[in-house]
Amino acid sequence: MATMVSMADIEAKAMGLGIDLSKVDLDVIRFPPGEDFGIKSDDEDILQEDNLEFESGLGNIIVVDNLPVVAPEKFEKLEGVIRKIYSQICVLKEDAIWMPLNPETQKTLGYCFIEFNTLQEAELAKEKTQGYKLDKSHIFSVNLFDDFDKFMKVPDEWAPPETKPYTPGENLQKWLTDEKARDQFVIRAGNDTEVLWNDPRQLKPELVYRRTFWTESFVQWSPLGTYLATVHRQGAAVWGGATTFNRLMRYAHPQVKLIDFSPGEKYLVTYSSHEPSNPRDTHRVVLNIFDARTGKIMRDFKGSADEFATGGAGGVSGVSWPVFRWGGGKDDKYFARIGKNVVSVYETETFTLIDKKSLKVENVLDFSWSPTDPILALFVPELGGGNQPARVSLVQIPGKEELRQKNLFSVSDCKMYWQSNGDYLAVKVDRYTKTKKSTYTGFELFRIKERDIPIEVLELENKNDKIVAFAWEPKGHRFAVIHGDSPKPDISFYSMRTSHNTGRVSKLITLKGKQANALYWSPSGRFIILAGLKSFNGQLEFYNVDELETMATGEHFMATDIEWDPTGRYVATSVTSVHEMENGFNIWSFNGKLLYRIPRDHFCQFLWRPRPPSFLSVEKEEEIAKNLKKYSKKYEAEDQDVSLLLSEQDREKRRMLQEEWDRWVMQWKQYHEEEKAYRQMLRDGEASDAEEEYEAKEVEVEEVLEVTEEVVSYEFEQSEG
Repeated sequence: MATMVSMADIEAKAMGLGIDLSKVDLDVIRFPPGEDFGIKSDDEDILQEDNLEFESGLGNIIVVDNLPVVAPEKFEKLEGVIRKIYSQICVLKEDAIWMPLNPETQKTLGYCFIEFNTLQEAELAKEKTQGYKLDKSHIFSVNLFDDFDKFMKVPDEWAPPETKPYTPGENLQKWLTDEKARDQFVIRAGNDTEVLWNDPRQLKPELVYRRTFWTESFVQWSPLGTYLATVHRQGAAVWGGATTFNRLMRYAHPQVKLIDFSPGEKYLVTYSSHEPSNPRDTHRVVLNIFDARTGKIMRDFKGSADEFATGGAGGVSGVSWPVFRWGGGKDDKYFARIGKNVVSVYETETFTLIDKKSLKVENVLDFSWSPTDPILALFVPELGGGNQPARVSLVQIPGKEELRQKNLFSVSDCKMYWQSNGDYLAVKVDRYTKTKKSTYTGFELFRIKERDIPIEVLELENKNDKIVAFAWEPKGHRFAVIHGDSPKPDISFYSMRTSHNTGRVSKLITLKGKQANALYWSPSGRFIILAGLKSFNGQLEFYNVDELETMATGEHFMATDIEWDPTGRYVATSVTSVHEMENGFNIWSFNGKLLYRIPRDHFCQFLWRPRPPSFLSVEKEEEIAKNLKKYSKKYEAEDQDVSLLLSEQDREKRRMLQEEWDRWVMQWKQYHEEEKAYRQMLRDGEASDAEEEYEAKEVEVEEVLEVTEEVVSYEFEQSEG
């Protein structure tokens, strides 16, 4: 068995040898072949003996056949066309293309070899250009160079392939069938990562899976809750299941820092940034887009950090994140990124630009997708000192037709907010006053699903109020705005409908003087938390927007994060290790009842597991809502059973405590009886222990503690008379 050595022992040993551990690159340390020094790997893949098939080393080369046969004077033009086609897939080296010549005619032979940086790039190029139609007479036939060796080994006689028995994998949606209809969440505290059930009936969470050092930085659920992703120095990995959490796939990407799933979970984007060898150069960025199920790289992007730093809210090393924003709803059909004067929109069928070119938009500053439809909202600031107004444009993809445009004047800043169903778009516009010394804010409200996309302008009663927060009601028609000055701004609620449904925005209510700086709508709408985080010390107000009334108030001191569960039944508030004290999380009901608290040292992450959309039709959901009492009887009976069980458990707990107390009392009575004779002796024979039978007297006792003798010299001088 290997001896365990603590990090403190290692540091002490290194100090004794004069080694500075902070300067040691652990990634370059390699054990001798076959030696593990007693340290067993927990990676089951390493323990498996694989019969590896060694490649010839030419796997990164493809052969493109059915090219035009051209004379030397057209050679450069043909090479340029081929380079342009394949450069859309990845970056080609200067000498990547080689076209053999007929030595007699000096014409090309109708095929070429193209060398890529990796096998994955070569496979992607083969897949994307096989059958590419250069013209009517020249349709590409593309193969990997290594495939020719396999083709030569094809047997003359056909043999049926070996049929392997089907072994079903774990149902990755099994957690959705929990009999108690509970939700899962993941937490990280210190080096431990845990997945737990939220069990509000038992007033505590139930552990599902725990693992130490599961990730090296953070974990992330996929948008539909199928996968849990972990991040490591070698790349990312995804895990799935209800209780076991087996690893499903790895994605090799050294030094990966950030990851992002597409909305439908089909693709995973990974990002890394590498420091240049020359300090004057910028960081080099690598982005890979993987097929989430197969782990295959569908497309990679490489370049300087400056190329990916345009627009967005910022990420790492100046790069905005996510670099790619997904559009078209859950189908994952399109993704786009912003560049200098362009928005590049790609389609996932070929992972190339739509129409093979980017959308040119002069000075475009920001863009966002509709959550449900392939519609882009673009923001362009003012140009020419205000001579050319700012504008917001809606563009339909893939046709790139402009659906609507709104010019905006005297704009200092602009931010776009989509409603979750894509029904509305709110554009918050900060404008300069005439003197240019201050700004005021208004909203441009687009009704996306209505004819001609009408736009309304909304201005607050006090135009000079600062906008602290804005949030749409999920799947609804209302929105909330925090406006005014701290420490007690106002909160206003608006509806895109009126009582007569005339299509005009109307104010529902303004709540005066609230200690809030953040808004958290329930995923099902109707309820909202008015939260005061950071300097407001975790003030919470649970508000019912249907009834326009406060349901409850609470406080989670120093709270840093708030997250609703996907059903809108429960809310988690947490204090992460940004603060050194009060780390942990609280679980609340939707109406503000604190259910339980879980303190955890070094607590750093809490994430509810997302749920996929319901399979119920709108009509079925409405039918359930109308007959809720009938459906709720079953759950009310279960709640009553649990309540009785909890009462019984509580009674049992009190009975055990009483029995423990009685045992303790009996034990001390026994001690008291055993020491009776000793006490009687100390009282000079008096038998009674009753204190009232004795008279207390004070007796002074003098005791010599120490005697010291000292000879003192004395001189007597007689004075002379």
